[in-house]
Amino acid sequence: MSEEILINVTPQETRVAVMQQGVVQELHIERGSNRGIVSNVYVGKVKRVLPGMQSAFIDIGLERSAFLHVADIWENQRNEEAKPIEKMLSDGQTLLVQVIKEPIGSKGARLSTQISIAGRLLVYLPQEAHIGVSQRIEDEAEREALRLRLQGLLPPDHSGGYIVRTMAETATDKEFLADIAYLDKLWRMLRERSQTSPAPALLYQELDISLRVLRDFVNEDTSRILVDSRGTLQRMTTFGRDYTASALAQLELYAGDRPLFDLHGVEQEIERALSRRVDLKSGGYLIIDQTEALTTVDVNTGGFVGVRNFDDTVFKTNLEAAQVIARQLRLRNLGGIIVCDFIDMDSAEHREAVLEEFKKTLARDRTRTTVSDFSALGLVEMTRKRTRESLAHVLCEPCPTCEGRGEVKTAQTVCYEILREIVREARQFNAREYRILASQPVIDLFLDEESQGLAQTSDFIGKPVSLQVETLYSQEQYDVILM
Repeated sequence: MSEEILINVTPQETRVAVMQQGVVQELHIERGSNRGIVSNVYVGKVKRVLPGMQSAFIDIGLERSAFLHVADIWENQRNEEAKPIEKMLSDGQTLLVQVIKEPIGSKGARLSTQISIAGRLLVYLPQEAHIGVSQRIEDEAEREALRLRLQGLLPPDHSGGYIVRTMAETATDKEFLADIAYLDKLWRMLRERSQTSPAPALLYQELDISLRVLRDFVNEDTSRILVDSRGTLQRMTTFGRDYTASALAQLELYAGDRPLFDLHGVEQEIERALSRRVDLKSGGYLIIDQTEALTTVDVNTGGFVGVRNFDDTVFKTNLEAAQVIARQLRLRNLGGIIVCDFIDMDSAEHREAVLEEFKKTLARDRTRTTVSDFSALGLVEMTRKRTRESLAHVLCEPCPTCEGRGEVKTAQTVCYEILREIVREARQFNAREYRILASQPVIDLFLDEESQGLAQTSDFIGKPVSLQVETLYSQEQYDVILM
Protein backbone atom coordinates (compact mmCIF):
# COMPACT_ATOMS: atom_id res chain seq x y z
CA MET A 1 0.00 0.00 0.00
CA SER A 2 1.46 3.36 -1.10
CA GLU A 3 2.61 5.58 1.76
CA GLU A 4 3.45 9.27 2.07
CA ILE A 5 5.31 10.93 4.95
CA LEU A 6 4.63 14.60 5.69
CA ILE A 7 7.05 16.60 7.84
CA ASN A 8 5.97 19.98 9.22
CA VAL A 9 8.77 21.99 10.83
CA THR A 10 8.61 25.12 13.00
CA PRO A 11 11.33 26.52 15.30
CA GLN A 12 9.42 25.07 18.27
CA GLU A 13 8.45 21.59 17.10
CA THR A 14 8.60 19.01 14.31
CA ARG A 15 5.49 17.02 13.42
CA VAL A 16 5.44 13.89 11.25
CA ALA A 17 2.33 12.33 9.71
CA VAL A 18 2.38 8.95 7.96
CA MET A 19 -0.38 8.76 5.32
CA GLN A 20 -1.88 5.82 3.45
CA GLN A 21 -4.39 6.52 0.67
CA GLY A 22 -4.86 10.04 2.00
CA VAL A 23 -5.68 8.87 5.56
CA VAL A 24 -3.43 9.66 8.54
CA GLN A 25 -2.11 6.44 10.07
CA GLU A 26 0.51 7.73 12.50
CA LEU A 27 1.37 11.02 14.18
CA HIS A 28 4.69 11.90 15.82
CA ILE A 29 5.39 15.20 17.56
CA GLU A 30 8.77 16.27 18.91
CA ARG A 31 9.29 19.59 20.64
CA GLY A 32 12.66 21.26 20.90
CA SER A 33 12.08 22.07 24.57
CA ASN A 34 11.12 18.49 25.40
CA ARG A 35 12.87 16.00 23.11
CA GLY A 36 12.31 12.34 23.85
CA ILE A 37 15.10 10.45 25.59
CA VAL A 38 14.32 6.82 24.67
CA SER A 39 17.51 5.14 23.33
CA ASN A 40 19.75 7.84 24.85
CA VAL A 41 22.83 6.37 26.57
CA TYR A 42 24.14 7.84 29.83
CA VAL A 43 26.83 7.19 32.35
CA GLY A 44 24.77 7.26 35.54
CA LYS A 45 25.37 7.12 39.28
CA VAL A 46 23.47 4.82 41.61
CA LYS A 47 21.54 7.00 44.06
CA ARG A 48 19.79 4.27 46.03
CA VAL A 49 19.47 0.48 45.88
CA LEU A 50 16.11 -0.93 47.00
CA PRO A 51 16.49 -4.66 47.79
CA GLY A 52 12.81 -4.96 48.73
CA MET A 53 11.77 -3.85 45.22
CA GLN A 54 14.80 -5.41 43.49
CA SER A 55 15.41 -2.08 41.78
CA ALA A 56 17.58 1.02 42.00
CA PHE A 57 17.27 4.74 41.38
CA ILE A 58 19.93 6.06 39.03
CA ASP A 59 20.93 9.71 38.59
CA ILE A 60 21.38 10.39 34.87
CA GLY A 61 21.18 14.17 35.12
CA LEU A 62 17.41 14.56 34.74
CA GLU A 63 14.97 16.28 37.10
CA ARG A 64 13.83 12.89 38.45
CA SER A 65 16.04 9.88 39.09
CA ALA A 66 15.58 7.07 36.59
CA PHE A 67 14.47 3.54 37.52
CA LEU A 68 16.46 0.34 36.94
CA HIS A 69 14.84 -3.03 37.68
CA VAL A 70 16.90 -6.15 38.33
CA ALA A 71 15.38 -7.80 35.21
CA ASP A 72 16.86 -5.02 33.05
CA ILE A 73 20.43 -5.63 34.19
CA TRP A 74 22.36 -7.28 31.35
CA GLU A 75 24.26 -9.73 33.57
CA ASN A 76 20.95 -11.20 34.76
CA GLN A 77 19.60 -11.47 31.21
CA ARG A 78 22.48 -13.65 30.04
CA ASN A 79 22.84 -15.82 33.17
CA GLU A 80 20.33 -18.54 34.00
CA GLU A 81 20.68 -17.88 37.72
CA ALA A 82 19.75 -14.26 38.43
CA LYS A 83 21.60 -12.41 41.20
CA PRO A 84 19.78 -10.06 43.59
CA ILE A 85 20.31 -6.39 42.77
CA GLU A 86 22.12 -5.64 46.05
CA LYS A 87 24.87 -8.10 45.02
CA MET A 88 25.46 -6.21 41.74
CA LEU A 89 24.95 -2.53 42.57
CA SER A 90 25.92 -0.25 45.44
CA ASP A 91 25.19 3.39 46.24
CA GLY A 92 27.53 5.78 44.42
CA GLN A 93 28.53 3.25 41.76
CA THR A 94 28.72 4.47 38.14
CA LEU A 95 27.38 2.41 35.25
CA LEU A 96 26.46 2.64 31.58
CA VAL A 97 22.69 2.72 31.05
CA GLN A 98 20.21 3.25 28.21
CA VAL A 99 16.69 4.68 28.46
CA ILE A 100 14.05 2.16 27.37
CA LYS A 101 10.96 4.10 28.49
CA GLU A 102 10.26 7.84 28.72
CA PRO A 103 9.32 9.45 32.04
CA ILE A 104 5.52 9.13 32.06
CA GLY A 105 3.32 11.00 34.52
CA SER A 106 4.94 10.86 37.94
CA LYS A 107 7.27 7.99 36.98
CA GLY A 108 10.91 8.52 36.08
CA ALA A 109 12.57 7.08 32.98
CA ARG A 110 13.13 3.31 32.91
CA LEU A 111 16.65 2.07 32.19
CA SER A 112 18.50 -0.99 30.99
CA THR A 113 22.19 -1.83 31.19
CA GLN A 114 21.94 -3.72 27.89
CA ILE A 115 23.03 -1.22 25.24
CA SER A 116 21.58 -1.31 21.72
CA ILE A 117 22.30 1.16 18.93
CA ALA A 118 19.94 1.30 15.96
CA GLY A 119 21.02 1.73 12.37
CA ARG A 120 18.80 1.58 9.31
CA LEU A 121 19.29 -2.14 8.61
CA LEU A 122 20.77 -3.41 11.87
CA VAL A 123 20.61 -2.94 15.60
CA TYR A 124 24.06 -3.32 17.18
CA LEU A 125 24.29 -5.13 20.54
CA PRO A 126 27.90 -4.59 21.71
CA GLN A 127 27.52 -6.85 24.77
CA GLU A 128 26.06 -9.80 22.84
CA ALA A 129 27.62 -12.32 20.46
CA HIS A 130 24.68 -13.70 18.47
CA ILE A 131 22.86 -12.50 15.35
CA GLY A 132 19.09 -12.30 15.59
CA VAL A 133 16.46 -11.45 12.98
CA SER A 134 13.35 -9.29 13.37
CA GLN A 135 10.25 -11.33 14.23
CA ARG A 136 8.37 -9.46 11.51
CA ILE A 137 10.32 -11.54 8.98
CA GLU A 138 8.34 -14.74 9.40
CA ASP A 139 9.78 -16.99 6.70
CA GLU A 140 12.31 -19.23 8.47
CA ALA A 141 14.41 -19.84 5.34
CA GLU A 142 14.68 -16.10 4.71
CA ARG A 143 15.61 -15.46 8.34
CA GLU A 144 18.42 -18.01 8.18
CA ALA A 145 19.66 -16.62 4.84
CA LEU A 146 19.88 -13.09 6.27
CA ARG A 147 21.69 -14.37 9.36
CA LEU A 148 24.29 -16.26 7.31
CA ARG A 149 24.71 -13.36 4.89
CA LEU A 150 25.47 -10.89 7.69
CA GLN A 151 27.80 -13.41 9.35
CA GLY A 152 29.77 -13.63 6.12
CA LEU A 153 30.21 -9.84 5.94
CA LEU A 154 31.61 -9.45 9.46
CA PRO A 155 35.40 -9.57 9.94
CA PRO A 156 36.68 -12.58 11.98
CA ASP A 157 37.78 -10.42 14.91
CA HIS A 158 34.53 -8.47 15.11
CA SER A 159 32.86 -8.38 18.55
CA GLY A 160 29.25 -7.78 19.43
CA GLY A 161 25.94 -9.04 18.08
CA TYR A 162 23.23 -7.72 15.78
CA ILE A 163 19.51 -7.81 15.15
CA VAL A 164 18.64 -7.70 11.46
CA ARG A 165 15.77 -5.25 10.92
CA THR A 166 12.85 -5.74 8.53
CA MET A 167 14.25 -3.17 6.09
CA ALA A 168 17.26 -5.43 5.50
CA GLU A 169 15.23 -7.90 3.40
CA THR A 170 16.10 -6.09 0.15
CA ALA A 171 19.43 -4.53 1.21
CA THR A 172 22.67 -4.95 -0.74
CA ASP A 173 25.98 -6.05 0.79
CA LYS A 174 27.28 -2.51 0.32
CA GLU A 175 24.38 -1.13 2.40
CA PHE A 176 25.01 -3.77 5.10
CA LEU A 177 28.70 -2.83 5.30
CA ALA A 178 27.86 0.89 5.49
CA ASP A 179 25.49 0.23 8.40
CA ILE A 180 28.09 -1.91 10.19
CA ALA A 181 30.72 0.84 9.82
CA TYR A 182 28.28 3.52 11.04
CA LEU A 183 27.35 1.51 14.15
CA ASP A 184 30.97 0.62 14.92
CA LYS A 185 31.89 4.32 14.74
CA LEU A 186 29.06 5.26 17.12
CA TRP A 187 30.04 2.57 19.63
CA ARG A 188 33.72 3.61 19.62
CA MET A 189 32.74 7.25 20.22
CA LEU A 190 30.40 6.21 23.02
CA ARG A 191 33.05 4.10 24.77
CA GLU A 192 35.64 6.89 24.57
CA ARG A 193 33.21 9.38 26.10
CA SER A 194 32.24 6.95 28.88
CA GLN A 195 35.89 6.76 30.02
CA THR A 196 36.34 10.52 30.29
CA SER A 197 32.88 11.84 31.31
CA PRO A 198 32.06 12.20 35.03
CA ALA A 199 28.66 10.75 36.03
CA PRO A 200 25.95 11.74 35.37
CA ALA A 201 26.50 12.54 31.69
CA LEU A 202 24.79 12.05 28.33
CA LEU A 203 27.02 9.97 26.05
CA TYR A 204 24.78 9.38 23.04
CA GLN A 205 21.58 11.15 22.02
CA GLU A 206 19.04 9.49 19.75
CA LEU A 207 18.52 11.13 16.35
CA ASP A 208 15.84 13.80 16.13
CA ILE A 209 12.50 12.87 14.57
CA SER A 210 13.30 14.18 11.06
CA LEU A 211 16.39 11.96 10.76
CA ARG A 212 14.62 9.01 12.39
CA VAL A 213 12.10 9.20 9.54
CA LEU A 214 14.89 8.23 7.12
CA ARG A 215 16.28 5.55 9.39
CA ASP A 216 13.10 3.95 10.74
CA PHE A 217 10.01 4.97 8.75
CA VAL A 218 10.94 4.77 5.09
CA ASN A 219 10.24 1.44 3.38
CA GLU A 220 9.52 0.03 -0.07
CA ASP A 221 5.94 1.38 0.11
CA THR A 222 7.04 4.99 0.73
CA SER A 223 6.32 7.00 -2.43
CA ARG A 224 7.51 10.40 -1.17
CA ILE A 225 8.58 12.41 1.86
CA LEU A 226 7.29 15.99 1.80
CA VAL A 227 9.20 18.47 4.00
CA ASP A 228 8.10 22.08 4.39
CA SER A 229 11.48 23.34 5.69
CA ARG A 230 14.44 23.90 3.37
CA GLY A 231 16.92 23.67 6.26
CA THR A 232 15.49 20.36 7.53
CA LEU A 233 15.46 18.97 3.99
CA GLN A 234 19.15 19.83 3.66
CA ARG A 235 19.96 18.08 6.96
CA MET A 236 18.00 15.01 5.91
CA THR A 237 19.74 14.97 2.51
CA THR A 238 23.18 15.16 4.14
CA PHE A 239 22.33 12.37 6.57
CA GLY A 240 20.69 10.27 3.86
CA ARG A 241 23.66 10.62 1.53
CA ASP A 242 25.86 8.93 4.15
CA TYR A 243 23.48 6.37 5.65
CA THR A 244 20.22 5.96 3.73
CA ALA A 245 21.03 6.74 0.11
CA SER A 246 18.08 4.69 -1.16
CA ALA A 247 15.62 7.13 0.49
CA LEU A 248 17.00 10.29 -1.16
CA ALA A 249 14.81 9.90 -4.25
CA GLN A 250 11.66 10.22 -2.13
CA LEU A 251 12.66 13.51 -0.47
CA GLU A 252 10.79 16.58 -1.74
CA LEU A 253 10.50 20.19 -0.59
CA TYR A 254 6.94 21.44 -0.12
CA ALA A 255 6.79 25.15 -0.95
CA GLY A 256 3.04 25.66 -1.43
CA ASP A 257 1.17 28.66 0.00
CA ARG A 258 -1.25 26.53 2.01
CA PRO A 259 0.22 24.90 5.16
CA LEU A 260 1.23 21.28 4.49
CA PHE A 261 -0.85 19.75 7.29
CA ASP A 262 -3.91 21.83 6.34
CA LEU A 263 -3.67 20.70 2.73
CA HIS A 264 -3.73 17.02 3.68
CA GLY A 265 -6.28 17.29 6.49
CA VAL A 266 -3.82 16.42 9.25
CA GLU A 267 -4.77 19.33 11.51
CA GLN A 268 -8.40 18.15 11.60
CA GLU A 269 -7.20 14.59 12.30
CA ILE A 270 -5.17 15.81 15.28
CA GLU A 271 -8.26 17.53 16.70
CA ARG A 272 -10.31 14.36 16.23
CA ALA A 273 -7.58 12.29 17.90
CA LEU A 274 -8.03 14.36 21.08
CA SER A 275 -11.75 13.63 21.28
CA ARG A 276 -13.32 10.86 23.40
CA ARG A 277 -15.75 9.96 20.63
CA VAL A 278 -14.73 8.50 17.28
CA ASP A 279 -17.50 8.13 14.69
CA LEU A 280 -17.56 5.08 12.42
CA LYS A 281 -18.62 5.30 8.77
CA SER A 282 -21.44 2.84 9.43
CA GLY A 283 -23.06 5.16 11.97
CA GLY A 284 -21.63 3.46 15.05
CA TYR A 285 -19.03 5.09 17.28
CA LEU A 286 -16.23 4.44 19.77
CA ILE A 287 -15.72 6.00 23.19
CA ILE A 288 -12.04 6.05 24.19
CA ASP A 289 -11.10 6.82 27.81
CA GLN A 290 -7.48 7.00 28.92
CA THR A 291 -6.69 6.54 32.62
CA GLU A 292 -3.46 6.16 34.59
CA ALA A 293 -3.67 2.36 34.68
CA LEU A 294 -5.31 1.46 31.36
CA THR A 295 -7.26 2.64 28.33
CA THR A 296 -10.81 1.50 27.62
CA VAL A 297 -12.49 1.44 24.21
CA ASP A 298 -16.27 1.01 24.11
CA VAL A 299 -17.96 0.11 20.79
CA ASN A 300 -21.56 1.26 20.16
CA THR A 301 -23.91 0.75 17.20
CA GLY A 302 -25.16 4.33 17.41
CA GLY A 303 -27.38 5.14 14.42
CA PHE A 304 -26.42 2.02 12.43
CA VAL A 305 -29.46 -0.25 12.05
CA GLY A 306 -28.16 -2.60 9.34
CA VAL A 307 -30.20 -4.10 6.53
CA ARG A 308 -30.63 -7.76 7.50
CA ASN A 309 -30.86 -8.52 11.21
CA PHE A 310 -29.45 -7.45 14.58
CA ASP A 311 -26.61 -10.02 14.58
CA ASP A 312 -25.46 -8.79 11.18
CA THR A 313 -25.59 -5.16 12.37
CA VAL A 314 -23.47 -5.97 15.43
CA PHE A 315 -20.97 -8.01 13.41
CA LYS A 316 -20.44 -5.27 10.80
CA THR A 317 -20.08 -2.59 13.48
CA ASN A 318 -17.49 -4.66 15.38
CA LEU A 319 -15.60 -5.46 12.19
CA GLU A 320 -15.27 -1.77 11.30
CA ALA A 321 -14.46 -0.92 14.92
CA ALA A 322 -11.58 -3.44 14.94
CA GLN A 323 -9.92 -1.57 12.06
CA VAL A 324 -10.55 1.89 13.51
CA ILE A 325 -9.36 0.94 17.02
CA ALA A 326 -6.01 -0.27 15.66
CA ARG A 327 -5.57 3.01 13.77
CA GLN A 328 -6.58 5.12 16.78
CA LEU A 329 -4.04 3.36 19.00
CA ARG A 330 -1.31 4.38 16.56
CA LEU A 331 -2.62 7.93 16.08
CA ARG A 332 -3.01 8.60 19.80
CA ASN A 333 0.06 6.52 20.75
CA LEU A 334 -1.91 4.74 23.44
CA GLY A 335 0.13 2.18 25.38
CA GLY A 336 0.01 -0.10 28.38
CA ILE A 337 -3.10 -2.19 29.08
CA ILE A 338 -5.99 -1.61 26.66
CA VAL A 339 -9.46 -3.14 27.13
CA CYS A 340 -11.80 -3.21 24.12
CA ASP A 341 -15.50 -3.71 24.82
CA PHE A 342 -16.93 -4.87 21.50
CA ILE A 343 -20.70 -5.27 21.19
CA ASP A 344 -21.75 -8.73 22.41
CA MET A 345 -21.84 -11.36 19.64
CA ASP A 346 -23.59 -14.71 20.05
CA SER A 347 -21.83 -16.31 17.08
CA ALA A 348 -18.40 -17.82 17.81
CA GLU A 349 -17.65 -17.47 14.09
CA HIS A 350 -18.32 -13.71 14.24
CA ARG A 351 -16.12 -13.31 17.34
CA GLU A 352 -13.28 -15.16 15.63
CA ALA A 353 -13.61 -13.04 12.47
CA VAL A 354 -13.54 -9.77 14.46
CA LEU A 355 -10.50 -10.90 16.47
CA GLU A 356 -8.70 -11.98 13.29
CA GLU A 357 -9.39 -8.60 11.65
CA PHE A 358 -8.18 -6.81 14.79
CA LYS A 359 -4.91 -8.75 14.89
CA LYS A 360 -4.37 -8.27 11.15
CA THR A 361 -4.76 -4.49 11.41
CA LEU A 362 -2.55 -4.32 14.52
CA ALA A 363 0.20 -6.16 12.62
CA ARG A 364 0.95 -2.89 10.75
CA ASP A 365 1.90 -1.20 14.03
CA ARG A 366 5.61 -0.40 14.50
CA THR A 367 5.09 -0.78 18.26
CA ARG A 368 4.88 -4.27 19.76
CA THR A 369 1.36 -5.44 20.67
CA THR A 370 -0.09 -8.57 22.24
CA VAL A 371 -3.78 -9.48 21.99
CA SER A 372 -5.77 -12.02 24.03
CA ASP A 373 -8.94 -13.81 22.96
CA PHE A 374 -12.43 -12.68 23.97
CA SER A 375 -12.86 -13.05 27.74
CA ALA A 376 -15.88 -14.58 29.47
CA LEU A 377 -17.28 -11.04 29.74
CA GLY A 378 -16.88 -10.44 26.00
CA LEU A 379 -13.84 -8.14 26.38
CA VAL A 380 -10.63 -8.18 24.35
CA GLU A 381 -7.61 -7.36 26.51
CA MET A 382 -4.35 -6.30 24.88
CA THR A 383 -1.11 -4.52 25.59
CA ARG A 384 0.81 -2.05 23.45
CA LYS A 385 4.36 -1.21 24.43
CA ARG A 386 4.47 2.24 25.99
CA THR A 387 7.78 4.02 25.44
CA ARG A 388 6.61 7.66 25.29
CA GLU A 389 3.70 9.86 26.30
CA SER A 390 0.40 9.61 24.42
CA LEU A 391 -0.67 12.34 21.98
CA ALA A 392 -3.15 13.73 24.53
CA HIS A 393 -0.48 13.97 27.23
CA VAL A 394 1.88 15.77 24.82
CA LEU A 395 -0.68 18.30 23.56
CA CYS A 396 -3.02 18.69 26.56
CA GLU A 397 -3.09 19.14 30.31
CA PRO A 398 -5.82 18.45 32.90
CA CYS A 399 -8.67 20.97 32.71
CA PRO A 400 -8.26 23.56 35.52
CA THR A 401 -12.04 23.83 35.83
CA CYS A 402 -12.92 20.15 36.30
CA GLU A 403 -9.38 19.11 37.40
CA GLY A 404 -9.33 16.26 34.90
CA ARG A 405 -12.64 14.69 35.94
CA GLY A 406 -14.27 15.50 32.62
CA GLU A 407 -17.33 16.91 34.41
CA VAL A 408 -18.19 20.00 36.48
CA LYS A 409 -20.66 20.30 39.34
CA THR A 410 -24.06 21.65 38.35
CA ALA A 411 -24.97 25.22 39.29
CA GLN A 412 -27.58 23.78 41.69
CA THR A 413 -24.95 21.63 43.46
CA VAL A 414 -22.72 24.71 43.86
CA CYS A 415 -25.68 26.72 45.25
CA TYR A 416 -26.26 24.11 47.96
CA GLU A 417 -22.54 24.05 48.81
CA ILE A 418 -22.59 27.83 49.24
CA LEU A 419 -25.64 27.74 51.53
CA ARG A 420 -23.94 25.13 53.73
CA GLU A 421 -20.78 27.25 53.80
CA ILE A 422 -22.75 30.31 54.95
CA VAL A 423 -24.29 28.37 57.85
CA ARG A 424 -20.84 27.00 58.77
CA GLU A 425 -19.33 30.52 58.78
CA ALA A 426 -22.23 31.98 60.75
CA ARG A 427 -21.61 29.51 63.59
CA GLN A 428 -17.97 30.61 63.89
CA PHE A 429 -18.08 34.34 63.14
CA ASN A 430 -20.51 37.14 63.96
CA ALA A 431 -20.48 39.08 60.68
CA ARG A 432 -22.77 41.99 59.82
CA GLU A 433 -23.52 40.61 56.33
CA TYR A 434 -22.49 37.70 54.08
CA ARG A 435 -21.71 38.30 50.40
CA ILE A 436 -21.66 35.50 47.82
CA LEU A 437 -19.17 35.86 44.93
CA ALA A 438 -19.91 33.31 42.23
CA SER A 439 -20.27 32.72 38.47
CA GLN A 440 -23.23 34.05 36.46
CA PRO A 441 -25.12 30.69 36.27
CA VAL A 442 -24.93 30.25 40.06
CA ILE A 443 -26.06 33.80 40.81
CA ASP A 444 -28.90 33.45 38.27
CA LEU A 445 -30.08 30.31 40.08
CA PHE A 446 -30.05 32.13 43.44
CA LEU A 447 -32.19 34.88 41.91
CA ASP A 448 -34.68 32.39 40.44
CA GLU A 449 -35.20 28.76 41.51
CA GLU A 450 -33.10 28.88 44.67
CA SER A 451 -34.27 32.30 45.88
CA GLN A 452 -36.45 30.69 48.54
CA GLY A 453 -33.54 28.58 49.85
CA LEU A 454 -31.37 31.72 50.02
CA ALA A 455 -34.07 33.59 51.96
CA GLN A 456 -34.53 30.67 54.39
CA THR A 457 -30.78 30.56 55.05
CA SER A 458 -30.70 34.32 55.64
CA ASP A 459 -33.57 34.00 58.15
CA PHE A 460 -31.89 31.02 59.85
CA ILE A 461 -28.61 32.88 60.53
CA GLY A 462 -30.38 36.19 61.15
CA LYS A 463 -28.10 38.15 58.80
CA PRO A 464 -28.57 39.55 55.28
CA VAL A 465 -26.95 37.72 52.32
CA SER A 466 -26.04 39.65 49.14
CA LEU A 467 -24.99 38.42 45.68
CA GLN A 468 -22.19 39.48 43.33
CA VAL A 469 -21.32 38.05 39.91
CA GLU A 470 -17.64 37.31 39.22
CA THR A 471 -17.31 36.90 35.45
CA LEU A 472 -13.87 35.27 35.69
CA TYR A 473 -15.05 32.52 38.06
CA SER A 474 -15.69 29.02 36.71
CA GLN A 475 -19.00 27.39 37.63
CA GLU A 476 -17.45 25.58 40.61
CA GLN A 477 -15.64 28.62 42.01
CA TYR A 478 -17.16 30.78 44.74
CA ASP A 479 -16.25 32.83 47.79
CA VAL A 480 -18.30 33.81 50.85
CA ILE A 481 -17.17 37.22 52.11
CA LEU A 482 -17.82 38.28 55.69
CA MET A 483 -18.75 41.98 55.75
